Amino acid sequence: MIGAAVKRLVAGTEDIDFEFHRTGAAALAAAETFRPTVILQDLVMPDVEGLDMVARFRDLPVTAQVPVIVLSAQEEPVIKAQLLGAGASDYLVKLPDEVELVARIRVHSEGYHRLVERNAAFAALEKSLADLREEREKSERLLLNILPAKIAARLKEGEQTIAESFAEASVLFADLSGFTSYSQHVDAQQLVELLDAIFSAFDHVASAAGVEKIKTIGDAYMAVAGLPVPRADHAEVMADVALGMQAAFTEAVRGRGVPLELRVGVHSGPVVAGVIGRHKFIYDLWGDTVNIASRMESHGEGGRVHISAATRDLLGDRFQFESRGAITIKGKGVMETYFLLGRGEPPR
Repeated sequence: MIGAAVKRLVAGTEDIDFEFHRTGAAALAAAETFRPTVILQDLVMPDVEGLDMVARFRDLPVTAQVPVIVLSAQEEPVIKAQLLGAGASDYLVKLPDEVELVARIRVHSEGYHRLVERNAAFAALEKSLADLREEREKSERLLLNILPAKIAARLKEGEQTIAESFAEASVLFADLSGFTSYSQHVDAQQLVELLDAIFSAFDHVASAAGVEKIKTIGDAYMAVAGLPVPRADHAEVMADVALGMQAAFTEAVRGRGVPLELRVGVHSGPVVAGVIGRHKFIYDLWGDTVNIASRMESHGEGGRVHISAATRDLLGDRFQFESRGAITIKGKGVMETYFLLGRGEPPR
C-alpha cells in the first residue's frame, strides 16, 4: 500500500515489526492476524481510494482505533481535511524524512498502546462496578428476605436503632401438631422438603395479603398484620391469612400421607417491634399481645383457627365463629376464646 522508498525507510528501523501489502483487500485480511499498532497507507492505491480505505479500517473491529498515517505525493489541504474527518490520524507528504517518519510511527504506536491499556482499565473498572452492583442487589434481596421493605430502607439509610410501639396489630402463630413425633421417623431431607413446601405456601399467602412474616422457629410460623405500616383492617386481614394458611397446608400435604394438622392462633393488641443484631438482623416483636397469640395457638386444636375475644370483637359480623367459652390459658388465667370458621354472617 506504500511506495518502495517508504518501505526502505521503515525497513531500516530494526525495532519496528512490519508487513507490506500491495492492495487494500490484502491489508484488511492481514490486519486480523498481524494486529498492527500503526497503519501506513498511500492516498492513491490500485484497488481502492485512500479516503475509502481509511473508512474501511475504521469499520474493521481490529483496526477501528489503530492510528492511520496517510502518505500523499503533495500537500492537499482539502483532501487532508477529508481524511482527518474520516478518521485518519496523521498526514505526511512523501518522501518524509526518515527520522520524522519513525518518530511519528513511534508516537502513534505508543499512543495506541496507552489507549488499549486505558480501555482495558475502563473495562476492568466497569466489570468491577457491575460485580459490585450485582453483590449490592444480592445483599438487598437478602435483606428484604429477612426484614420488611420499610425497615430495610431505614437500615440502608444509616439508622442504627429501630424500635417502635404500635397501638394495634394482629399477631399469628401457626404450629404443626404431631410434628415432633413425625420427625423421629423420617430422614432429614424429607423433613426439610416438607417444611419448605408448607412454609413457602404460608409465605405466599402472607405476602399476597400484605402481612409480614416475622420468623419460623422449628415447625412454628409467626406473622403480624398492622406493622411496620399501620393499617386499620389488621384483624380482618390476619383472619383471612389464617384461613388461607389452613387451606394452603391442606394442599401442601395432599398425597404425602403425613399425620400432621395445623394449629393457628391469633390475638390483637399493642406490640413493640424492632431490629436486633448487628451481623444477623432480625425484626422481632415483644409484648403481652405476642404471648397471648402464642397461647392461642398452643391451646388451640389441629385443623382450626383459635382466636381471642379481642380479635373476635374487631372482626365483627364479617366472619363466622364458634364460641369456645371460658378456658384457662397458661400464664393468663381464664379467657373467653373462639374458633374462626370462615367469612360470612352466621346462620340465623
